[in-house]
Amino acid sequence: MRLLLIEDDDILGDGLSAFLKAEGHLVDWCRTLLAVQALDGEPYDAWLVDWQLPDGSGLQWLQARRARGDTTLALMLTARDRLAERIQGLDSGADDYLVKPFAPEELAARLRSIGRRQAGAAGARRQLGDVQVDVAARTVWRQGSRVELTGREWSLLEALVLRNERIVSKTELERLMLGFSSELASNAVEVHVSSLRRKLGAELIETVRGLGYRVGSP
Repeated sequence: MRLLLIEDDDILGDGLSAFLKAEGHLVDWCRTLLAVQALDGEPYDAWLVDWQLPDGSGLQWLQARRARGDTTLALMLTARDRLAERIQGLDSGADDYLVKPFAPEELAARLRSIGRRQAGAAGARRQLGDVQVDVAARTVWRQGSRVELTGREWSLLEALVLRNERIVSKTELERLMLGFSSELASNAVEVHVSSLRRKLGAELIETVRGLGYRVGSP
């Protein structure tokens, strides 16, 4: 996943960034809402949002994004533990709510959980024709046999599966695969789509001409 972490505590932010990167995620860390403004329009698989920030409310920021129609997964990270506050956070658009202090392993588990819901998987695996995708375990099977993917092949497949039935543009896929890295060749998305089709079947990823790619189209 490509994650946006909005957290002003240096120790917590540094620790979470390191842990999540070790888990295989791309992480952009912002300490203020002003810093987040510079990333407006960047695609993310999930936001990790502190409620109280030095220059405003992370919850109000989330409410504004939801009002704009943005459905990116959001997990609130906050020391506010009263029932009324937890209800307010969830009713304001958070997909999950985690009270500080918490173990990084629990955060990772909650990300996996909301990722499965986003992918439309009733259990651990999402079924796409004769292909099964386990977002949490980062594994793929075809006709019952496990298929090995490279890191970038997985990143591309994960981005599409998490946006079940939605068309994802080439530019968005590039950002989700490598963030701000400049290592990606101009034809990398096409190359990895072709590779995934060879390994998982030509029908898995649909090309929507002029718009992008999608999986899970009815």
